[in-house]
Amino acid sequence: MTAVSGAGAPGGTTLFRHGEDVTARRMATPMWLRAARYWGYQYKRTWRSSVVTSFLIPVLYLAAMGVALGSLIDKHSHGVDGVTYVAYLAPGLLAGTCMQIGTNDATYPVMGAIKWMRTYLAQLAAPLGVYDVLLGHLAWIAARLAIVVSIYLAVMAAFGIVYSPWALVALPAGVLTGVAFAAPVAAFAATQDKDSAFSTLYRFAIIPMFLFSGTFFPVSQLPEWLQVVAYATPLYHGVTLCRDLTLGQVGWADVGHAAYLCALVAVGYAAARRTFARRLVV
Repeated sequence: MTAVSGAGAPGGTTLFRHGEDVTARRMATPMWLRAARYWGYQYKRTWRSSVVTSFLIPVLYLAAMGVALGSLIDKHSHGVDGVTYVAYLAPGLLAGTCMQIGTNDATYPVMGAIKWMRTYLAQLAAPLGVYDVLLGHLAWIAARLAIVVSIYLAVMAAFGIVYSPWALVALPAGVLTGVAFAAPVAAFAATQDKDSAFSTLYRFAIIPMFLFSGTFFPVSQLPEWLQVVAYATPLYHGVTLCRDLTLGQVGWADVGHAAYLCALVAVGYAAARRTFARRLVV
C-alpha cells in the first residue's frame, strides 16, 4: 500500500491510493465468484487426472461401442435414424456424461461442504451470503462441465462425427444439461444427513435415465408407456438437443428442449436457495 502525503497530496492529506485500488477491485468482484474460485483452487490439485479421464472415457466408449459394436449395427441395419451408430451414440454419451458430472458434483461435495468439511460455513464466515455460496458452487460445476464437453467435442471431431457448425452450440447445450441436474440435486443433497439417499438416487433415477432416455437407441423402440416416461426425463431433452446440434438437424423442437432444461435449472436453483438457507442459516 502506497501513501502519498504533504505537497504531493491535495490539502496535505494522506491518500492510500494502492490500497483503495485493491479494495475497489475486491468490491467489484461478485461475491459468488469468490466462492467459485475456491472450487477452482481445489481443482488445481486434481486437474491432470480429471483431464486424462475426460479424454479417455469418450475415446474408449466410442471405440468399443461406437466403432466396434457400431460396425455390426451399421452392417445389418444401415445405421440408426439415417446415420452411423457411432455418430448417433456420441452426442448421447456427451449428454449422459454431463448428467453424471452434474449429479456427482452436487451430491457428496454439497453434503461434505455442509456436514464434513464445513466449507460452506467457512465461506459464510467471510462476507458471503447463502446465495453466493450456492451460485458459486453451481458456477464452478458449469465451468467444469464446459471443460469436459470441450474435450468430448474434440474427440468427436477426431472420430469424424461432427457434421455441422451447430456442434459448437453443443458446448452450452451440454453445460445446460449438466446444470439441469446439478441444481435440483444440490437442493436435495442439502437436506440429507446421510449419503444412503445418493445410492438410491443413482439406482432408481440416474442409471435408468442413462439407459432408457435415447442415449443408446431411439426411444421409439421402447413400449409406449415407457416412451411417455422417457420423454419426460431431462436427459432425453439433453440427448436430443446435443444430437440435433452435432448432426446439423436443428429445428424448432430444439428450442423446446432447451426451454425444458432452462426451466429445470430455474426450479432447481429456487429449491436450492430454500434448502441451503434452511440448512446453513441458524
